[in-house]
Amino acid sequence: MMSRLDPAEIEQTKLLANALDRASTACFTVGIATPLAGYAYSLAVFSTLSTLRMTVTLTAWFLGAIALHYRARRILRRLA
Repeated sequence: MMSRLDPAEIEQTKLLANALDRASTACFTVGIATPLAGYAYSLAVFSTLSTLRMTVTLTAWFLGAIALHYRARRILRRLA
């Protein structure tokens, strides 16, 4: 089914989807890559966390990143 959006609405939709996808990348960087790097380099704030707490936190950030990325894909699918 072809969308009936005018060119400005199409560009706004793309902009929204891109913003959500960048937010998912930021969630991954802030919530997963940074703590893992801190843990790997034995920074005090990360090395004192329990394994369970670290696992729960990483999982929550990862699921948030996936949810934002999936939402962006769904938004773009409306343009097809």
